[in-house]
Order: sequence, then C-alpha cells, then structure tokens
Amino acid sequence: MSENTPQQWNKFYLKDVTFMNLMTRRIFNVLIIANPYDAFMLEDDGRIDEKIFNEYTELGMRYPPTFTQVSTTEEAADVLASTSIDLVICMPGNADNDAFTVARDVKDKFPDIPCVVLTPFSHGITRRMENEDLSIFEYVFCWLGNTNLIMSIIKLIEDKMNIEHDIAEAGVQMILLVEDSIRFYSSLLPTLYGYILTQSQHFSTEALNPHSAMLRMRGRPKVVLARTYEEAMALYEKYADNTLGVISDCRFPKDGEKDSEAGLKLLREIRERNEYLPLILQSSETENKAKAEAEHFRFIDKNSKTMSLDLRAIMAEHMGFGDFIFRDPKTHKEVMRVRTLKELQDNIFKIPYDSMLYHISRNHMSRWLCARAIFPVSEYLKTVTWHKLQDVDLHRKIIFDAIVQYRHMKNIGVVAVFDRGKFDRYAHFARIGDGSLGGKGRGLAYLDNIIKKHPEFNEREGVSVSIPKTVVLCTDVFDQFMESNNLYEIALSDASDEEILRHFLRAQLPDKYIADFFTFFDATNRPIAIRSSSLLEDSHYQPFAGIYSTYMIPNLDDKYQMLQMLAAAIKSVYASVYYKDSKAYMTATSNVIDQEKMAVILQEVVGKQYGDRYYPNISGVLRSINYYPIGDETSEEGIASLALGLGKYIVDGGQTLRVSPYHPNQVLQMSEMEIALRQTQTQFYALDMKDVGGDFKVDDGFNIQKLKVKEAEKDGSLNYIASTYDPYDQVIRDGIYEGGRKIISFCGVLQQGVFPLPELLQMSMKYGAEGMRRPVEIEFACNINADRTGELYLLQMRPIVDSKQVLDEDLTAIDDSKCLLRSHNSLGHGISEDVVDVVYVKTDDNFTASNNPRIADEIERINRKFLADGTNYVLVGPGRWGSSDYWLGIPVKWPHISAARVIVEAGLPNYRVDPSQGTHFFQNLTSFGVGYFTVNTYKNDGIFQKELLDAMPAVDETQYVRHVRFSSPLKIMMDGMKQEGVVLLPSDGGR
Repeated sequence: MSENTPQQWNKFYLKDVTFMNLMTRRIFNVLIIANPYDAFMLEDDGRIDEKIFNEYTELGMRYPPTFTQVSTTEEAADVLASTSIDLVICMPGNADNDAFTVARDVKDKFPDIPCVVLTPFSHGITRRMENEDLSIFEYVFCWLGNTNLIMSIIKLIEDKMNIEHDIAEAGVQMILLVEDSIRFYSSLLPTLYGYILTQSQHFSTEALNPHSAMLRMRGRPKVVLARTYEEAMALYEKYADNTLGVISDCRFPKDGEKDSEAGLKLLREIRERNEYLPLILQSSETENKAKAEAEHFRFIDKNSKTMSLDLRAIMAEHMGFGDFIFRDPKTHKEVMRVRTLKELQDNIFKIPYDSMLYHISRNHMSRWLCARAIFPVSEYLKTVTWHKLQDVDLHRKIIFDAIVQYRHMKNIGVVAVFDRGKFDRYAHFARIGDGSLGGKGRGLAYLDNIIKKHPEFNEREGVSVSIPKTVVLCTDVFDQFMESNNLYEIALSDASDEEILRHFLRAQLPDKYIADFFTFFDATNRPIAIRSSSLLEDSHYQPFAGIYSTYMIPNLDDKYQMLQMLAAAIKSVYASVYYKDSKAYMTATSNVIDQEKMAVILQEVVGKQYGDRYYPNISGVLRSINYYPIGDETSEEGIASLALGLGKYIVDGGQTLRVSPYHPNQVLQMSEMEIALRQTQTQFYALDMKDVGGDFKVDDGFNIQKLKVKEAEKDGSLNYIASTYDPYDQVIRDGIYEGGRKIISFCGVLQQGVFPLPELLQMSMKYGAEGMRRPVEIEFACNINADRTGELYLLQMRPIVDSKQVLDEDLTAIDDSKCLLRSHNSLGHGISEDVVDVVYVKTDDNFTASNNPRIADEIERINRKFLADGTNYVLVGPGRWGSSDYWLGIPVKWPHISAARVIVEAGLPNYRVDPSQGTHFFQNLTSFGVGYFTVNTYKNDGIFQKELLDAMPAVDETQYVRHVRFSSPLKIMMDGMKQEGVVLLPSDGGR
C-alpha cells in the first residue's frame, strides 16, 4: 500500500492532462449576416463577446470568438477574403431577401463553413421561408430576442464538431435532444445550455486552482440535436455508453413520415438497452402523459406555463444526479444504488470493499460525477487514481470530504458586476447582474450608441442630446428574486393582481445590491423612474408596449427611505409580469409566461422641480412612419406627438400636439382657432415629490398628479411652449401674456427656432430607422431653459413591425355597395379573409359617453370568448378606443380587445372626437397587423352600413353592445401607404 498523503498527490494533479485534448475544434470567428440593429442587439445587449470571452479564458484559450456583422454580399466577400470564418449566422430580419442571398453566396464559395438561420417567426417570414431552399443550412432557429440562443447555437455546433473525439478521449457525456419543431428547440436549447454552463460557471468561482477550473469546464456534457427517429437512434447507438439522458418530443418523422408516437417508440427502444437512463418525453398532447408514465418515462407538458421550470427541475434531479450502481466485481450484480449526492455521502463508508476497489480502479465514480455537471468533485477525484493512492479507506474519506465541500458551496450566488468605485455623477450607463438588459434596455443602449456615433447631435452651443443616467438590473436578478422567495406558485396562479403584488412586496430583494443602490442615489440628484424591461417587451418582432408597469420615486434627503421606495418599486414592476392583463397578452401573442424574464431600468426622471412637483417641459413620442399624412406630409417623414409634462400622459391617450418634424410650421391643430381651443392639452402629469409612502399599488400612477395647465403657468414652465388666447381680439398670440387661456402650441420650439427640436427629431428618426432597417418609435423628453439652452433625452426606441403583404388592388375602385365599412383614414396594411363576426356598440338616440366604462366591461367579456375560440372579429364603436378619458371614448386596454382584427372609430353627429391614431395600441396594431379605421358617415367620410347589422340576428346582445355573425367571411383590405381600408360584405350575402 502506498503511504501517499493528500498533500503529496496534489502535485500529481497538475500532470494529469486527460482533459487538455478536449474541445480542440472551436468557433473563433462568427459572421453575422444581419442589419445593424440585430447585430448590435447581439453584441452589446447579449454581450456574446463577453460571455464567451469568460469561458475561453477559463479554458486557457487565447482567442475568444469575434463577431463580424455584414449586410451585403460585397461586405461578406471582404470579410471572407481576410478572415477565416468558422460559423455563419444568417438573420433574415422581417421579410427581406438580402440575408438569404448573401448566405447562399457565402456557402457557394465556402461549402464547409457551418451556416445557420436565425429568424423571427412572423407571418411574413414564415411564408417567405416556405419558398426558400434551406438545405444549405445546418439548422434553422426561431429568434425571440433571447441572446442566450446565440451562445447555444455556437455550443451546439462546437459540440457536433468535438463529440466523437472527446468521447473517445475522456468519456464525456451526451444529452440527446430529439425535436423537430424549430420554435421548441430554439427555446429548449438555451434552457439546456443555460443549466450546463451556469453549473460550470458557479463551480469555477470555487475551483481549487485555475488549472482544475479549466479542465472541469472542458468536460461538460455535450448536447446533440436529432430531428428524426433514424437520426436519434443512430446517435444513441454510436454513443450509448456515454449518454447522460434523452429528451424527446413525441411526434416527429419516422420512416420519412410524421409519426404521432415516434418519441414513445424511441424511448422504448432505448429503455430495452439501458434500464436506468433518464428518459424524458415532452409533448403538447396531454394524452401522452398517461402513456409516458405507464412506461416510467418522465413527462413534460409543452403547453404548461412552467415548461422550462419543469425541465430544469427534472434535469437537476435526474440528469445531474442519476443513479449510480455499485456492482460486485465477480458476479456483476448490483450491491448498492445511490440516487443523489447526499446518498453517496451517507453510504460511502457502507459500500463493500471489493466493489469500491472495482469502481475506483476504473475511475467510474469521477465519470459519474462529471456527467452530472458536478465538476469540482469529479475533477478532484479524477486526479486521485488507484495507481497514485492505493488505499480504499483513504479514497472513501477523500470522496466524503469532497462531497461535503461541494454541497457547501453549490448555492453560492453570482457576484454582481457593478463597480461602485467608478459609478459617480459622470457615469452614464451601467448594469447590475449578468443576464439580459431586456427589450427597453436594449433599445436604450442602442440609442446611446447612435448618439455616440453621430456627434452632429451635440454640435450646437447650449444643446445637449443624451440618454438619462441609467442602471439596469439584469434578468438574472429577477430569476434570483423569484426563486429565493418561492414566488412562482403565486405568480402563475389565478390570484388577483392585488394579491400577487402583496406577495411580491413582502418578498426580499438580495441585500447585496443595497450598496449599489446607495451609489446610484449619490450619483444623481433627480427622481428615479423604475421601468420594466422584459425579455419579450419591445423585443424586435413582438413588442409588448405598455403592458408592464413604470413607477417613479422622488429624490429624498433620507436615502434609507428612498431605498425602501426603490425596493418596493422594483418588486412592483416584477409583480406586473404576472398581472391578469399581462397573462392575457401572453395568450394573445402565443408566448409562454414562464419564458418571460424581467430586467428593470433605474433611470433619472427627465424634468425640473417646481415646488412639490417634478416634470419636463416637453415629452414626446416620435414615429418614423406616418399613417396619417396631411397636406404635403408623406408617410416616410414620420410624426411626433408632443405634450407638456410626463410622457405617461401621451401613453394614456391624452390630448397631444401632432407635428411632422419635417413640417414644423404645418400644425393641423393650430390651423383654426376653434380647433386650437378644442384640441389643446388641458391637463398634464407631474411626479408628486411629497408622496413618499411605501404604499405601492397595482396602478403605477399612484404618485403621479394630474394637473390643469394653469398650474404649469404658475410654475413658470410654459416658456417657449405656449401661446395665449386673447378673448377680446379673438386671436391666438405666440408666447405668454397676462390673462387669456394658455394653449400648448410649442410655438417657440417648432416655429421660432428657440430650440432645434425638429432637426434633432429628424436625425433621431433617420439614424434609428437606418440602424434597425425598419420604421422606429422613439420616446423622448426635453427641458428648455429660459436662456434658450436645453437638453433632449432619448428615453427608448422600439421597431414598428411593418407588414409587407402585397396589396395590388386599388381600394377606391371598389363599389360602395359591396362595403360594410370603408375608411379613407385607415391604419394598417394587408388582406384578411377569415373573419365572420362583427361586434359593435349600439349608438341609438340614447347613447351617452357616461356609459363608456360599462361598455368597456361588456366588450372585455365578449373578447374573452373570441380568445378562447382562437377567432377574430371587427370592432366598431364611437370615439377613441383606449382613451383613459372615457368622455373621449371607450376606456379599454389592449388585452380587452386583443382578438379584434379591425378596430373602427365611428363618429356620431352628436359625439365628434378627432381620430386618435390608436395611441397606446399603435405598436400592438402594427405588430399583429390589426387595422384601425376612422369613419365619420355623418359628414360623408367613409361608409358604415350599421342598419344592415341591426337587421341581423344577434349571437350575443347586452345593454350597450351587439355581436352578429355572417355565414361566410368578410374580406378586409388595407392599403397602409394610401390610408384606404375596406371591409367587404360576403359575395353570397353571408347573412
């Protein structure tokens, strides 16, 4: 027996280089064929470079992958001429051909470079891809803005390149994923790799030395994706002895045809050969659950809100800690089975001597631990081979001590990446945590990038353009908060919004962020906005505009009181992910709420303090496409909505001033005195600096004051933005004069050049739309000082998802008699031929706007039935849909009308409200291709054959609303560039 001591075998460890030869084929250079915004989103928000840099340096590799972005064949050729590319990622944006063409050119010249497609599965792109030859691509992935998918793609390709060598070299393990649905494997792969890589990351912080950390991470399990029965079986047969587990769909191709039980057949075949391998069946068909459980397979319901949580739980319990069977070396019979690390710890001194000797001498135990991602213990034991230390009892003690050490450290959290030493009043944009910035955070970071790239924004004396001082709490802080407080059960339940908020407010944010928050407070002397920035919100192709909450807190001298308010606000934003409206929106957008992750933006509120209130002179929303051009405006010149005070007023559908930045002198609302007086802003929002309680409510506006414009006049905040109505001379004069009503006209900024806002907005639109390669929406706020200096702050940017359905027909040539509805002022673009239902508000002589809140409730109930049936309808009603002021229209929220395919504002002779452009719904309307029509039949502006609907039998009728159904579909056609829209009656009458 050797007399070696643990101290002595430590020196042998550095010579044990088994793992040095693993993962030798790597991806060093990635070519991304995409528009600049997509590329920025990957590089700056996803921090792909940074994440992979960390892993590579830990692996002792000197050259982490670099990402190069191109948009054209010429650019691709230049890069390929000078760089050896290892992977091409093709991102075909919304529906343009360029990316596919460029990728095909690359593949023609370099057939051996792996090439993958990464695309949003929007309506347009899905149809385009049906006609594309995708055979040149290794894989097609579905892009939902989750940057971890890029990491997963690189790992998947690397695993494919290395698996054969690494299994032969060191017995690395394989997880076999069998799935043919692009949407599902795109969301599953990040979960799988997230689990494996996070484990490795956590362990590396507690590594015995850098060398052990490096070796351990190279031994992580490989993930292999199979898309047919034959491919899966071939992979299993090749690597049967090194398979860690199988995760299989149920319905996928077998023998060239879709087989509804292919997954069951595959798992049965594998179970025949391996009695104890973890086998997981996942299916969206619930009847498969009983079939799976009857054969002792694990089952995951694809429809479950907690699908990825369920998968993570099964991986943690079974794949990481599967059964280890101790055998008698002579008879090969089982002498003991351990299922968990703790069982191994508890039983290590009870295992028979011969069996221990058999397994230690063959290194089985370290391989078992390695396969379960328990790398610290595995690597530790791998160095203590039998020829180095021939003492069974000393081995038992070493294993026992190693497990105790591992179990002690495995719950240590991720260290926050926020440098308190550097964040001061000059700091600009920082993040706390390692996850994603979320949708708004991405847009904000990109805006910051645009401002830096274009110094012309800040060329003028006394004019500054920037984003507000910002700190983002990344999505991993949200994960930690949810898990440590066990909040998923209440969050995913049907509890009321108030009850969910109560649970969240009782929960604890991690104490380790307190010092970071105090540092942020020290760096700013302004109030702080706490905004949602979810993974799906404002994502490139599925904008979640206005679904989650934004709270504001005042800046206080008592920083501990401020900390309490900040913590409550963060928890309230987290809670809003799980409110009823958010869940309804998830259903409407076919997203799984469990995939939602929330980052939180802490941002200085733009404005000035006036006594006990705080607000900016100007807030605005800028859109680079204008669906309501008037006069010599064009659609491409964009449109801005301006208002005094906090921007919540605009989002809530308040009265704003509409102006094209290219035509600042042409303001419709100021063209006639009567219109100017009627359509001017009369109220504004300000932050109440006195409201310092911790009584946070579901309504995020609980400490926002709604004030009359004359209060702003007292504050002296109307300089350069107001005109005065002179009742004696019956004229409106630019500027502020004694007496007379103040009209919010922004005349100083728009017409008198006091501050170059129109030019700055033109630049913002131009550079934003160029970067995203599609129309954008930008929120901004502005402070203008008495000395004509000022600051413009860009608050967020999101794409306007523009449908490109081809519409060849001239809608104006269609005969009026064929139209149920015709609008000459329509929003939306495309054709729809599957709607048979019309829901309309009864507008007889008894109609009064005071009933609008009750009408909203009735419509929400009807909408729920359509959501449940998965069908759509045409919605018609008077005034502005979604206005928070119910005298102007019916105060619905988007989830209450989310099944509508066309929404119609139908004016009445005695109830005339100017068209709203769908304000709050604008992003949702364009995202879902929903039409928004304005019809005023009383002045011969459009057609609405209401009498025809009145004559039809009602499917459903309430006090204020009727629902009728045609026997065959209506044809909806919208021309977005000409603002013409029609709903055609069925050719067969259909009644």
